[in-house]
Amino acid sequence: MKIIAFVGMPASGKSEAAKIASEMGIPVVNMGDVIRKEVLRRGLEPNDSNTGMVATQLRKCEGMDAVAIRCISQIYETGSDLIVVDGVRGIAEVECFRREFGEGFILISIYAPIEVRFSRIKKRGRSDDMDSIEGLRRRDERELGWGMGEAIEASNVEIENNFTLETFRKDVIEVLSNYLGKSPQNKS
Repeated sequence: MKIIAFVGMPASGKSEAAKIASEMGIPVVNMGDVIRKEVLRRGLEPNDSNTGMVATQLRKCEGMDAVAIRCISQIYETGSDLIVVDGVRGIAEVECFRREFGEGFILISIYAPIEVRFSRIKKRGRSDDMDSIEGLRRRDERELGWGMGEAIEASNVEIENNFTLETFRKDVIEVLSNYLGKSPQNKS
């Protein structure tokens, strides 16, 4: 089994990379969905404050790898030999996946500057998005507190996402194809 996980700061392009993987026919497990599901289970509004609070509480009560642990069963349930995981947030999650999947776990970091990320946030309109660059900085700090920086440093490869969507798509397809051991293809 091969697990390819994406890590990066908020709005760096992790979900877009996962969407590209999905278009290539690779099943995707989204770590953020675990948090959003828990927020709704608790009857909370799915905004940045509540998702951040729930994510922090889960990690405090169940361990820094709590979200990764909850994703492992979903990964196995796909029944696939190749899965993409969207949204690693900390080094404990990386270590959890590496313990579970060994050398079959590959971590890809995605980088984009804060100004570029904030302009994307303003366009995407998710309920848990922040409405100011200061809010994004606070979210960055929160996620860095979960070990995000160490997780990024532990990646096998980095994709820069500071150009056009077309360039990013090409880069993601190329990197994924290298790990798939086949030439790039796209089902769309």
